[in-house]
Amino acid sequence: MPENTQPSYKVEFEGRAKIGEVMGNLVSIQLKPEDLSSPLAFQMALTRIYNEVLNMMQQQPKLHYVAEVKFNDSMGNPVVVGVDFGDKIPPISKKDVKVKITIEFYDEE
Repeated sequence: MPENTQPSYKVEFEGRAKIGEVMGNLVSIQLKPEDLSSPLAFQMALTRIYNEVLNMMQQQPKLHYVAEVKFNDSMGNPVVVGVDFGDKIPPISKKDVKVKITIEFYDEE
């Protein structure tokens, strides 16, 4: 996208974020909706997570700072997104903060 392109439409939302720490190696350990589709799928997910935890234990632990951002969209639906700040916490004095979410729409060229 060219740098000087102006958005065709812009929407802003306000929400809340909780900032915390996770071990950097844990980012890959996730349950997905399809992991809960059947008892067998859940067992396979537990096995996958168990193997990932074992592999993680063999590595040097690294902390990542993350934020869980929550807001309601234009239709009132709850939306949750994660933001990874990396290994340095942003210069924010509290762990629970207000956030502004901006969504910009552009014409494809």
